[in-house]
Amino acid sequence: MPAPLKQTARRTLLVTSATLASLALTAPVSLAAPTPKPKPTASPSAPVSGSPAAKDKASASASASTSPSATPPGKMSSLGGARLGQAGTQVQLAGGAPVLPKDLTARSWIVADAQSGEVLAAHNAHWRLPPASTMKMLFADTLLPKFPRTTQYKVQPKDLENLGAGSSLVGIKEGETYSVDDLWLGVFLRSGNDAVHVLSSMNGGVAETVKQMNEHAEELQALDTSVVSPDGYDAPHQVSSAYDLTLIARSGLQKKDFREYSSTVTAKFPGATTKNRKGKTVRETFEIQNTNRLLTGDYDISQYPGIAGVKNGNTTNAGATFTGVAERAGRVLLVTVMNPEKDDHNEVYKETAALFDWGFQAAGKVTPVGELVPPKGAAQASAQPGANSGEGGEAGGAGNVSEKPVAGAVAGNGSGGIGIAMAITGGVLVLLAGAAFLVNRRWPLPDLVRRRR
Repeated sequence: MPAPLKQTARRTLLVTSATLASLALTAPVSLAAPTPKPKPTASPSAPVSGSPAAKDKASASASASTSPSATPPGKMSSLGGARLGQAGTQVQLAGGAPVLPKDLTARSWIVADAQSGEVLAAHNAHWRLPPASTMKMLFADTLLPKFPRTTQYKVQPKDLENLGAGSSLVGIKEGETYSVDDLWLGVFLRSGNDAVHVLSSMNGGVAETVKQMNEHAEELQALDTSVVSPDGYDAPHQVSSAYDLTLIARSGLQKKDFREYSSTVTAKFPGATTKNRKGKTVRETFEIQNTNRLLTGDYDISQYPGIAGVKNGNTTNAGATFTGVAERAGRVLLVTVMNPEKDDHNEVYKETAALFDWGFQAAGKVTPVGELVPPKGAAQASAQPGANSGEGGEAGGAGNVSEKPVAGAVAGNGSGGIGIAMAITGGVLVLLAGAAFLVNRRWPLPDLVRRRR
């Protein structure tokens, strides 16, 4: 059998088995929050509104809680491949393949090819754990198409009610007017829970937004995910998995705005409206910086070559969490790391960088242990006229339909010497002939990892 047909047949078998298995079967970013110590878990059912399938998913996640145990559950989902449901590290090395990095301490992680969807290696991929602010990826993927970037909104006091104690904030003020573009910058760069709550108010409220996020997670087949708070704030039964966060990131990256915001390093954000010495009303601005340290660098870690997003998080119960996307020599990888037990500074980024390095070296030299499944609606979408043009996202989405690369530029101050994440492509996979996936269209990541705002 020719090699391409063998590869397609292998993917078909992987995904078919995963589909059958699936039928049988979030939190302020607090940069100083400590990594949690192992605790016993309670296991009440998670109340989730929505469809019967969503309730089934909640029941299946009954063993999850806000404070995870140190040991993965004996039974996990096998969606995407039987090996992904097994505890421990799953990898199948071939000749010449490098060994996995030493000293990986994360409770869960995954390395996947963003184009083909192949999972190169994983560790407790379906372990349901608190996601912290990586949950904002699902928030963005759900709400980004709903509001044009230029829409203006005046913040009301009720919009900022019920923010969790210690929430990460971008600095939104009552009575001030912000554009939707401003609010998304606050979400992606500063992980601002205040920006999340304002956008949720625009979307009909927090409860309605949570409902829509759970429905979208179900559509993406992110069945380990249960949303309680749209910002990822620690809450009982708010969980996701490395597998799900990778699915969510892959979906979000098909949206032009999602790619732009997640790759932006610095931006100007509106401050308070005041009067200057001449009595003229003026609006101050201040600079905000992305909290993704693989994008910005830090004193103990360099900006990762080819990085182009996506989202980090850190809370007391979740520990540090991160999903990143990077390109090298035309290959795009997604890596998710959840809760390293080693408490060194920036440990989640160091382990992510090590897995990126391994993935780029191992690609083509390992047998995949599973696959990222497509959304439920992929089959229907592929059957409709025009389904193969444009980008992922809802029809009429604000600023999300474009085949042109997202232009990047050095940040306004031109400093830092951060290099180029090369113009690249990834795959949008379409469901064909029952369960076989073929690359159907391609989405570009930003030319540069920093954009002038």
